[in-house]
Amino acid sequence: MSELTNILAAVLARHERGDRYGLATVVSVRGSTYRLPGARQLVVETGESVGTVSGGCLDADIQEVTRQVLTSGEPRLITFDLTADDEAIWGWGLGCNGATELLVEPPDSAGRLAVRLHDAITADRPLVVVTVLESAELAVGSRLFVEEDGTCEGSLGTDAADRAARGLALGALEAGAHQTTELAESGDRVFVEVVTPPPRLLVCGAGHDAIPLVRLGAELGWQVVVTDERSAFLDQGRFPAASHFVHTRPAELAMSIHLDRRTDVVVMSHTYLRDVDYLRVLLGSDVRYIGMLGPKARLDRILGDLRRQGVEVEQQDLDRIHGPAGLDVGAEGPGEIAYAIVAEILAVQRGRRAGFLRERQAGIHSGATGFMAMTGGEQ
Repeated sequence: MSELTNILAAVLARHERGDRYGLATVVSVRGSTYRLPGARQLVVETGESVGTVSGGCLDADIQEVTRQVLTSGEPRLITFDLTADDEAIWGWGLGCNGATELLVEPPDSAGRLAVRLHDAITADRPLVVVTVLESAELAVGSRLFVEEDGTCEGSLGTDAADRAARGLALGALEAGAHQTTELAESGDRVFVEVVTPPPRLLVCGAGHDAIPLVRLGAELGWQVVVTDERSAFLDQGRFPAASHFVHTRPAELAMSIHLDRRTDVVVMSHTYLRDVDYLRVLLGSDVRYIGMLGPKARLDRILGDLRRQGVEVEQQDLDRIHGPAGLDVGAEGPGEIAYAIVAEILAVQRGRRAGFLRERQAGIHSGATGFMAMTGGEQ
């Protein structure tokens, strides 16, 4: 279960019980911060919390703001600014030297938001949420939900604001990233949040070495699908973390599962002819990442056979293929190899080149793209 779905489940459960809680959401950041926009933390009046927006350093302060929000019944925008040289004067000691802006809202608005996000994720549909942060006329916390096809639900308060918000939402969805910005003409400040379904990891081959890979992918909240033409291997007891199984021949894979841009694939059937068929299908799809187990010489041979069979392999196809799959960490054995592959997939999802963070000249989060920008993830 991903962090977001875990928090949504907790909000829905607390709401059903009638608990008093607040939901804190990072809506903007400046400088070096622990979390990015979109990160959330559920804070219960009694002290429990789910998720984090600060690594725990701001928990006491957020708890106090939550009490104030519960008393007033109104959302509140608050900024924690750690950009001063001497952090001790603030008493927070985050050690990040940045500013984090949070929207803390009461159960009514938080519950409605959780229901809408849960429904979109369950239905496997992207959704953009536009939330008012600051305005002279619009209510702080009012929301417009925008579907991928432009259909809208809710309102910011006026038709003009809704039209402007809809345009921003569709633009953010195309860019695949959150943004905190202003509505045209009115200047009302809003948070435009892109919420997408979890990435799909397709594991082609249900051998024993696929078991740790499936488990690790599921632990990150990915929807993990296992496919094999050997039905006996597709067993929930063998892969308890798999979301579902696809029993099909490699050449017919595209007829059994949607191979889109949020799908990452690892080919590990350990049978040469099966891998040839898998790669032929995958090259004709829009999948983002194709990991091939085995030495580079084996991959070169597969590509040569495909070319001789009339399959055109362009540079953009080669850019998607990672063979041997995984980061170069000296991995040995199925468990370590699974970690190396998952780390490489994360780097591709987030538009990074991997490597040691100590050698990175830019900030940890700077230049974040793709999945991380859309989900408020960390490094």
